[in-house]
Amino acid sequence: MKTSTTVISMALIMSLTSCQSKKQAADVVLTNGVIHTVDEKNPSAQALAIAGDRIAFVGTNDAAKAWVGDKTQMIDLGGKTVVPGFIDSHYHFQGVGQRAYNLNLDGCTSLEEFLSRLKNWAANVPAGEWIRGRGWMEEDWPVKQFPTRAELDRVVPHLPVYLNRADGHMAVVNSKALEMVGITANTPNPPGGEILKDVKGQPNGLLVDKAMGLVTKHIPSSSPDMQEKFALKANEAALAYGLTTIHDAGSSWETVNLWKRLYGDGKMKVRIYEFIRGPGADVDTLLQNGAQIGFFDHHLTIRGIKISIDGALGSRGAALLENYSDENTHGLFLWQDDQVYPVIKAATEKGLQVAIHAIGDAANRKVLDLYERAFNEVPAAQRKIAEPRFRIEHAQIVDPADIPRFKQLGVIPSMEASHAIGDLHFAVRRLGLDRLAGAYAWRTFIDQGNYIAGGSDAPVEEGNPLIEFYASVARRDTSGFSADGWHPELAMTREEALKSLTIWGAMAAFEEDLKGSLTTGKLADLVVLDRDLMTAPENELFRTKVLMTMVGGKVVFQRAEME
Repeated sequence: MKTSTTVISMALIMSLTSCQSKKQAADVVLTNGVIHTVDEKNPSAQALAIAGDRIAFVGTNDAAKAWVGDKTQMIDLGGKTVVPGFIDSHYHFQGVGQRAYNLNLDGCTSLEEFLSRLKNWAANVPAGEWIRGRGWMEEDWPVKQFPTRAELDRVVPHLPVYLNRADGHMAVVNSKALEMVGITANTPNPPGGEILKDVKGQPNGLLVDKAMGLVTKHIPSSSPDMQEKFALKANEAALAYGLTTIHDAGSSWETVNLWKRLYGDGKMKVRIYEFIRGPGADVDTLLQNGAQIGFFDHHLTIRGIKISIDGALGSRGAALLENYSDENTHGLFLWQDDQVYPVIKAATEKGLQVAIHAIGDAANRKVLDLYERAFNEVPAAQRKIAEPRFRIEHAQIVDPADIPRFKQLGVIPSMEASHAIGDLHFAVRRLGLDRLAGAYAWRTFIDQGNYIAGGSDAPVEEGNPLIEFYASVARRDTSGFSADGWHPELAMTREEALKSLTIWGAMAAFEEDLKGSLTTGKLADLVVLDRDLMTAPENELFRTKVLMTMVGGKVVFQRAEME
């Protein structure tokens, strides 16, 4: 049975075809371009026409003339490249906006620089207020050791400090913060978290996964005005990078209601496909009320549930089948089976999509087991949607024996290529060489028939789809470095990399009839680039600039080069 989205899209295609036969003028016509449509039936073109918020025509310059009327806006691309609007399949929308307002520790190259930024920031923070920041990565420092409260105390002893590691699964706090929230040597580890200790058994300021909540619950929430600023900044950042749709990897109804207001006021333009974070009361509400699809002219859809089952590799919270190679730990499971399985089963029945964060090989096996159990207990005939398209977010370290199960179960690997070119600097120490065969295994997934929904996990990474494209095809960092045993044969082709950031992302959200390719009848979401991703030298790909972004046929970002 066709979905309502498919029926709507077919009706629009018929309407546009009728318009073409009557030679109705388009609102916008773009000509003289190198257009990669990601449509297998019509892979390349010179021109396209837009009527309303939809693509009305894709083809040659000569054929496009039939769509030009007195009021048609003409855009001469001058040989520039056009691709479908990028889709980031794993993005933390409010976090990207928040990054612009809190202490940003991205790019610190040493502990000294980290502490210097903290000290300078603290000079402008009023007494009694918390300092919040994110982005530090000890792997980028000459001495690859986590910072502790002792270092923070040297520069900021008087204000409470809470600083997330780049991956968001570890934080370091100072003594003032520990004192204010009451964490001592006797404080027990919460389920799914760990309070790290020094050699004397005292908290050293490092908190892993759910232990971070012991502090964050005491930090005052950002005001509604600030939350709005975060959203508008994230909207601006996404459009400048050519992102026309993002899959938000877990927010609350409070946040979603903020977005609804901003969409209603016309202040937000990027499209959001939302996963409600759970398990908990917010997910219970979604299960009870069902999905909300295509609100605000297909700018907002809420039909997913996001759960994190383990932590991150860098902070040794990812759950592994065997010990880490550099520490006597298997990592952490953040939830018990009986806490998450009822949610998975209910979503299977009700036609909601589940996306579970799993980085370690034990975590990936656990999620596959839970999905398989739900599919067996709720056969297709008993589901609201026969093909649930459940996802595993990250799927970074997978035992080779478990990789075929993704295809067998119809599970979508939602992966971030930039994690591979960042993690290559430390993953071999965490895992050893043998486990790298199932790490960031894009080629293996694709060859067995899976498609990969590509994303960035911003603000963990920058959120630039051109970096994701480069990482997918190069499998080296932006300096050209690649580690021993990093399996360059697991890279994607350029065509696959583009699909992962367009049509495969649309498929991972049940939206392939609406977006993901430049096809007649689909939403007119597109990006103009300053170079051709299919032919540019590999080492230039991540330097590609977005010159213009269109959402629904409207220009929402433009550089001077396109004016």
